[in-house]
Amino acid sequence: MTLWTPTDDGHANLSSHDAFAQGAPLNTFARLRREDPMHWTDYAQGENYWSVTRHADILELNRQTDLLSSARGIRIEDQSYEEYLARRTFQETDGAEHMATRIRVAKAFSRPVIAQFEQVIRDICIDILDNTLPKGTFDATAEIARQLPMRMLGRIMGTPDEDLPWLVAKGDALIANTDPDFTTHVLDKMTTDEFRMMPFNSPAGAELFVYAKDLMARKAASGDRSGILPLIMEPAADGTVMPEHEFRNFFCLLVAAGNDTTRYSIAAGLQALAHQPELLPLLQSGTVWDTAPDEIIRWATPAIYFRRTATRDFDYHGKQIKAGQKVVYWFLSGNRDETAFDNPMRVNLARQNNRHMAFGQGGPHVCLGMWLARLEVRVLFEELAKRIRKIEPAGDHKYLRSNFVGGLKSLPVSVTLN
Repeated sequence: MTLWTPTDDGHANLSSHDAFAQGAPLNTFARLRREDPMHWTDYAQGENYWSVTRHADILELNRQTDLLSSARGIRIEDQSYEEYLARRTFQETDGAEHMATRIRVAKAFSRPVIAQFEQVIRDICIDILDNTLPKGTFDATAEIARQLPMRMLGRIMGTPDEDLPWLVAKGDALIANTDPDFTTHVLDKMTTDEFRMMPFNSPAGAELFVYAKDLMARKAASGDRSGILPLIMEPAADGTVMPEHEFRNFFCLLVAAGNDTTRYSIAAGLQALAHQPELLPLLQSGTVWDTAPDEIIRWATPAIYFRRTATRDFDYHGKQIKAGQKVVYWFLSGNRDETAFDNPMRVNLARQNNRHMAFGQGGPHVCLGMWLARLEVRVLFEELAKRIRKIEPAGDHKYLRSNFVGGLKSLPVSVTLN
């Protein structure tokens, strides 16, 4: 069975969030990979940009941080240097500055630290599935995919369980700030720049700033060392501590990216099981747990693109890229590249040498949370495979209105229990 056949005419407007609202315009990406892999792309709301769509090209360019910088923003939207300084996280830095922050926070997300959460994750998965699957028919995004990363967010960050729904709602408003189902402050329909100094240009950023400050004050007063936040605030080797504004921006990033990306990976995996019936028996065989999480994450590719800015003039694929121009790496296109993946439009849980780009591989900005994402995906599907004989679509699925974050915001399914 075909999992999903893209319906765009091959000439979608990649700058339009509406072009992604029925699923990504993969025919357009395929055409660009064939015909124009370094494509000058119109952007009505700001400066035009270059689109890089081939897997090999993204890998090559992503390594060249001296040529293509993150230190002007990672989204297509234009911003002043003042806005960039106020809103940036370590994602939007380069070189020694990026590495200094990365070293400071990396220990909290290292593989050994994350591995200690496996039983916690498994307990949460068991609780979610035992309460959801007996319903028979349900929205898998809301009832399963959203629940696990939301509850893990509290364990990882050390936040009270009662705060989690509010935190996740604010994270949705931040990272899905182009979808009116998640925010009233829709990025491309705004008529105000009141929040231009906040993360993602969102009022939710201001609210999370206040929450983060209050949370750390409460933790300090009570001596609460739970979660990774105290680790992040520990002095570095040179005795310096992360400045307050950097911590608040990093907190917003954790809330948004740490929840949404894993949610949409799980939802995409559930969609795949519902449309490719051969996948569930393969999971139940126990032979693909080393490869299945990365294939599910490749299929999902929640981070559709990241933007860079050229630091000097250079030529690529016969095009002249000028210093200061935006260059966008379309990770989703790279993950559907026929020259890099055999039959990329189908999910192959046994796929070997899976050099997918969902974690931004190939450069220094590789995703900090990749070990947590892999572990959450593996454990969730391990527990699911024990409990069901069948999973089928039960209605139309709905995608985010976003060209930055890709995901199924609604996924009705029916299950048959063992």
